[in-house]
Amino acid sequence: MPATFVNERYVVSKSAAHLSGHASRRLVGVTTLVLTLMSLGLYGVVEAAPASSNALTTYVEPAAGFGFLDHAISAARDSVELSMYELEDPTIEAALVARARAGVKVEVLLDSDYGISSDNQPAATKLTRGGVHVVWAPSSQIFHAKYLITDGSRLYVGTANFTAQYYSSTRDFWVLDRNRADIAAVEATFSADFAHRSAPLGTGRGDLVWSPGSTNLLVALISSAKHTLLVENEEMDSYSIESALEAAASRGVAVYVVMTYDSQWHSALSQLVQAGVHVRVHSSSQVYIHAKVICADCTSRGGSVFVGSENFSTSSLDYNRELGLITLATSVVAPVRSTVLNDYAEGSTRF
Repeated sequence: MPATFVNERYVVSKSAAHLSGHASRRLVGVTTLVLTLMSLGLYGVVEAAPASSNALTTYVEPAAGFGFLDHAISAARDSVELSMYELEDPTIEAALVARARAGVKVEVLLDSDYGISSDNQPAATKLTRGGVHVVWAPSSQIFHAKYLITDGSRLYVGTANFTAQYYSSTRDFWVLDRNRADIAAVEATFSADFAHRSAPLGTGRGDLVWSPGSTNLLVALISSAKHTLLVENEEMDSYSIESALEAAASRGVAVYVVMTYDSQWHSALSQLVQAGVHVRVHSSSQVYIHAKVICADCTSRGGSVFVGSENFSTSSLDYNRELGLITLATSVVAPVRSTVLNDYAEGSTRF
């Protein structure tokens, strides 16, 4: 019987009988895990097309590509507000300049801390010469948030930087939020940060997750899980998060963590495994896990999901400027759940 599985770019069907050696054993192993997850109602399909509801739309990278963001900027008629950690994308830069030259108010806030200012300087120069109002974030704080607001009506919250060289090889997510309360809250923070004033960190309709100060919200989400937790993150260097994951496993929650392997997380991941957490890692030849997501009790019927810029580190959670959201919307839950499970199925237990 042909085994059907999904990777980050496409769906393929192959027969294990047509493969040999390691490839055959790997496919059989992946298929077995997928069938097990499907029997639990946990496995879905990674789709290139965005999942949408009335208020929220989810884009999964690298399958979605970044054309929807290029279009969002090019379609703006009144205003564009962008906060970005790294900006090295000629297409997006050109779109921002074109809007500014068309009379649209374009404001860009770029990180200047942690050595990123030199990476962002070429884009800042190009944008400024093109009429874009560029401001460097305060050098005393890392501005790691990644979000875009167009015409005060569309808010894109992401896990990805605007660095085109990584688009095709990196796992990331974007959520388009059309909720007016969320947009107003983020605009208030953006305006204050842009002016280097003390920024209000409004929760909008109650689902926004800001740093500094996101630790308790993310720990609470993890602690709320009753049967499953699905986690992807680039880093694992937060005692609070790690303890919450271990506590969840100890109370019988099935906890799945998938990351790209890095030796600096080896100790933390080993401790999670000892506590009963299921950990798998990607190698450098696979899609790079840059996403930052938590999915609590996510099934085909729903769940609670976090998507944002926050890494699992003390700096990211307690000191940086970060932005994410927590939602019950199935248009976010479903693609995050299926993507993390697929990445987990493709990972290795050896690290």
